[in-house]
Amino acid sequence: MKIIQAKFIYIDGEYKQNLAVAFDTKIAAIDTLENLQKSYPKAELISYESNSILYPGFINPHTHLEFSANKATLNLGDFLEWLYSVIEYRDELLERLNSDLIEFAIKQMLRSGVTTFGEISSFGASLQACVATPLRVVYFNEAIGSNPAIIDALFSDFKQRLAESAYYKNERFIPAVAIHSPYSVHPVLLREVLKIAKGQKFLVSAHFLESKAEREWLEHSSGAFAEFFKKYFNTTKAVQGIDEFLEAFRGFQTLFTHCTQASKEELKKIEREGNFITHCPRSNALLESGRLLIEELENVLLATDGLSSNYSLSILDELRSALSMHSPYIQPKELALKLIGAVTSNAAKALKLPIGAIKRGNYADFALFELPQDLKYSDSGSLALFTITHTKEAKAVYINGEKIF
Repeated sequence: MKIIQAKFIYIDGEYKQNLAVAFDTKIAAIDTLENLQKSYPKAELISYESNSILYPGFINPHTHLEFSANKATLNLGDFLEWLYSVIEYRDELLERLNSDLIEFAIKQMLRSGVTTFGEISSFGASLQACVATPLRVVYFNEAIGSNPAIIDALFSDFKQRLAESAYYKNERFIPAVAIHSPYSVHPVLLREVLKIAKGQKFLVSAHFLESKAEREWLEHSSGAFAEFFKKYFNTTKAVQGIDEFLEAFRGFQTLFTHCTQASKEELKKIEREGNFITHCPRSNALLESGRLLIEELENVLLATDGLSSNYSLSILDELRSALSMHSPYIQPKELALKLIGAVTSNAAKALKLPIGAIKRGNYADFALFELPQDLKYSDSGSLALFTITHTKEAKAVYINGEKIF
């Protein structure tokens, strides 16, 4: 048994003082240090002084580690130009991918306080690195393909990748299912994949309305995507519409990613049906995808996306970008608290894991940060804001009660 003490402990959206946490692999108790030492007299004391804050481990629910070889290969600045470059250089990036690159990307998350991440895998190339990492991983095997002539082959490949990941299932590695997007997945493939997800109770993730071009294609089979689909797939009509796609997920708790071109009504519908929306502000900005209306949302998560459309996997960098993007629309302290919740309790609910909150029975996954020595203001909004603006990496990270970083 161990006891950890910090000046502030983030509990239920507030920053508590004069408390400590007793834990082994899970959290055993939260009380004053004096009471915990009476209850656990042989426990090792871990004490962080100064202006330390103990958080539950941060959660990054949407990454694409299979693109970790990218730095300046893919074309940023416009979604369609980026997508063309992905198709042109995807094979080259996969050839350049190796375990060192993936491990470096994972360590970047870890250093920023992330203890759990969601990996979207289209090829299975990140599987072994995700199995080996000490971080918790929800491994979303992605289904993609809109050509009806090869649905059987696409479905067979998906099932094989899913089975390979399921072989490694344990408390830290959880296989799951992803749907690429409404424009790139045929309704028949979507139906069959969701049948598996329902039957085996897999978590589900999906990209949704990431660009203006996507919306115009899905609604009218026109716009910038028309040339793209004619060139690569020899088709002039979208395989499904927006409402049809959303209806397929009825009854599934789903993580819908991006949603920058979703209307207020569509966002509310997604939340009303118990789903979550994963926000990737830097990716959205770099691909000119638009701004997610997070002021309209409660079930919002925050993620880095992959290095295919970002320059780091630090969740702290992402938090700062989100703060800058949305502060004109939400008061900064209120926004900071919302964003901290997005990488802790909200993400834990979406992934259905006993993490994301410091409470008895949850896994002992912690991220410890230190604020500047001249700290004067300690209300919850200020501490959330200072965490985002004044920390570059975690002081310490614990997973299952063990200090990892």
